[in-house]
Amino acid sequence: MEKRNDTVMKLAQTALLAALCFVSFTFLQIKIPMPGGDATSLHIGNAFCVLAALLLGGVYGGLAGAVGMTIADILDPVYIVGAPKTFILKLCIGLIVGLVAHRAAKINESTDKKYIFRWSVIASVAGLGFNVAADPLVGYFYKQYILGQPQEMAEVLAKWSTAATFVNAVVSTVLVAVLYNMLRPVLLKSGLLTIKKEIKAHTA
Repeated sequence: MEKRNDTVMKLAQTALLAALCFVSFTFLQIKIPMPGGDATSLHIGNAFCVLAALLLGGVYGGLAGAVGMTIADILDPVYIVGAPKTFILKLCIGLIVGLVAHRAAKINESTDKKYIFRWSVIASVAGLGFNVAADPLVGYFYKQYILGQPQEMAEVLAKWSTAATFVNAVVSTVLVAVLYNMLRPVLLKSGLLTIKKEIKAHTA
């Protein structure tokens, strides 16, 4: 019964963070129109993808980001054609963040605030760094070979996307560092953030 309750709690938290990803991207973005009716944007949606992975782990966090951001794309006429790409990339962000934060650093087993802060930032940089490289590259091939967009147009969009994605990554990393390290002790105290193993102090 306890395991079932934990799963229900995780699913509820995943849904909540997916909603935050959706809202932050849909309503807190600066859209930059591009030739051919396309667009790129400045937004903080990726910050909540990373936050979800830090709080829930790579799989649940990745799904939260992927589902929330994909629904946002589907409901936007400009981005709807890119929804499959969004799902894959946001899922990968979550998986990478979860791998670094929970598998490598095991931040949920530490009470050392400096250790947790350092590795939450490193994990954020790893996930968002992947996105900075992958989003324009995958977008270029997706638009040219799947959607049949002219090469010149795909190249222009890829260049603008690289710049926008980099800015988004920097802003999101700072935002996540603040939010996660503020929320973590509150969620632990309230029991909304579960620890699987006995907590150990890290001094590294």
